[in-house]
Amino acid sequence: MELADKVVVVTGAANGIGRALARRFHAEGARAVVVADLDAAGATAVAAELGAARPGSALGLGCNVGVDAETIGLIDRAEDAFGPIDLFFANAGIGLGSDLETSDADWAATWAVNWQAHLYAARRLVPDWIARGEGYFCSTASAAGLLAQIGNAPYSVTKHAAVAFAEWLSVTYGDQGVRVSCLCPMGVNTNMLAGADQMAGSRAGNVVRATSDVLEPEQVAEVVVEGIRAEHFLLLPHPDVLVHLQRKAADIDRWLAGMRRLQARMAAME
Repeated sequence: MELADKVVVVTGAANGIGRALARRFHAEGARAVVVADLDAAGATAVAAELGAARPGSALGLGCNVGVDAETIGLIDRAEDAFGPIDLFFANAGIGLGSDLETSDADWAATWAVNWQAHLYAARRLVPDWIARGEGYFCSTASAAGLLAQIGNAPYSVTKHAAVAFAEWLSVTYGDQGVRVSCLCPMGVNTNMLAGADQMAGSRAGNVVRATSDVLEPEQVAEVVVEGIRAEHFLLLPHPDVLVHLQRKAADIDRWLAGMRRLQARMAAME
């Protein structure tokens, strides 16, 4: 998969990883990049930046991807502007809540954005991709989706769902031309990581910093481009994630005990 001359949609692209992906895909020669975000002004600003470098090559759109009709509308507008979508990158995500006391509203919002949005996009795109014989679906999950996130139950659970859905897409449609990748980073210098520090009862931000190097979004985008080019399923900017995943699979009881020890260390630091 080469990005040159492709039509790409990136959600959650007004800042952070999504913005870095949009910039990098454009630099790789994508014919058009659609920048989508709940922050419509931010999405428009990123698209304007890309369009200034190559006029007519970018479009910024406001979209709440957790709403089916808005995701469908995003895809329709992208295709009206640029034609069939070659790569859809479901990057938008939120990190609300913490533990069992998290409200039902926060659980529902996290579920809608972190997983259901992927379903809405795939349900709209995959039939067309099968008919064309090709298409690429990428999603941003998290190392939390392969391992676990101490201090944030909704985030951990919904990111597991995102990984499982990406696996299912690959298994079900991979032989029909639909390629799938799943991005699972640990710490990245984004608004989400900064926001984790502000949530009452959540140790998520401190845990992330204690267990991984915090990468810049541009470093993540580099790994993503290399992974898409090689058509790898797991895109892992932090190589240690694979080591932890292998340890979890080899002896889950030992791994769970280790996670409890880590949680105790984080609690003692507060």
